[in-house]
This record gives sequence, C-alpha cells and structure tokens, in this order.
Amino acid sequence: MEKPTPDVPIREPTDRELVLSLQSGDLGAFDQLVKRYQARLYRVIYGVLLHHEDTNDVLMETFVKAYRNMGRFRIGASFYTWIYRIAVNTAISHRRKVARFRVAGSTGEGDEEERTPEAFVDESAGKEALRKIELQELHRELDQALGQLSEAHRAVVTLFDVEGLSHGEIAKILGCSEGTVRSRLFYAHKRLQQLLRNYV
Repeated sequence: MEKPTPDVPIREPTDRELVLSLQSGDLGAFDQLVKRYQARLYRVIYGVLLHHEDTNDVLMETFVKAYRNMGRFRIGASFYTWIYRIAVNTAISHRRKVARFRVAGSTGEGDEEERTPEAFVDESAGKEALRKIELQELHRELDQALGQLSEAHRAVVTLFDVEGLSHGEIAKILGCSEGTVRSRLFYAHKRLQQLLRNYV
C-alpha cells in the first residue's frame, strides 16, 4: 500500500517575480501585487489622511501610478519600498490639495464607524458595550491627536508603529535620513503623549 504523499505547500511568488511577469505582459501578476499590498497601503494612507473616502481614492490612485510606472521600476530594488513611497507621497499631495476646500481642523470625525481599529488598538479583547464605547472614544481621540500632527509626522508614526518598519526602511520610503526619521518619531510620540495624556 502506497503512503499518501503529503501536500506540498504552494510557494507564493516573490515581488520580484511578479514584477518581472507584469513587465512581460502578465496582467494577472499585477492583480496579485494589489491583493498583497492593498490592506497594508490602506493603513498607511489612512494614517496620513484620517478619512476613509479619501483613503480609498488615494489607494486607487497609488495602484494606477504604480501600474503606469512599472516599466521604469528597477529590478533589484525593493518593490514594497517603491510602492510605499508612491502611497505616502500621493496621500500627502492629496491632503494638501483638498485642504483648501475643507473646514480647517477637520480630522475625519464622523467617520469613526468605518474606522479600522485593529490598525491601532486590538479590539478583540472584549466585546462588552462599555468596552466598545471606550474604544470608540479612544479612536476618536487618537484621530484628533493625529490630525494635529503634520502629514510627514503622521506618515512616520504609521510606518513605524502600525506597519512595524525599521528606521532604515522608513528613510528609504520617505527619501530622508534615518536621523530625520528618528527626530520626527521622537517629536510625534512626545506630542501624541501630550495630546492623549488622559488615555496613556
């Protein structure tokens, strides 16, 4: 009797392999890259914009820009650094563009029902009504606090605290030095601690 052969896990293609396939005309490879990065990029873009509708628009714009410029992507470079840079720059540009048409100081309040709480707070610890109310209040306060930071400081906080990227990776994405990243993080964390002193 033959022994059953164990299921061999299917190896996921690397970013580099998908980029090469896309540059060779395989549009399905781009679909895979979108699926791989859309959730992560959404968190990063939302961290800059604090507004879900705008985040969806910028996410779409990010992938459109990436697709249009894929032919110029250098094989051997880091794809995630490249696409994160597109996302952050597009988000910052978008926020500055629409700031003229929005009420000064608006931070996306009223949007908290669609908030993605797992990006900042683990909501799975309890489902009691009181806990949910406390979390909603914290999300609201957190969004308001983040809204008082500059786009650059929000981007650094999101990439470091939410995405878990290193100082070096963030520096490459933002096109600045690691010292600048550390400086921005220090200021942003200190400012957030001040703004959230009743919750921290």
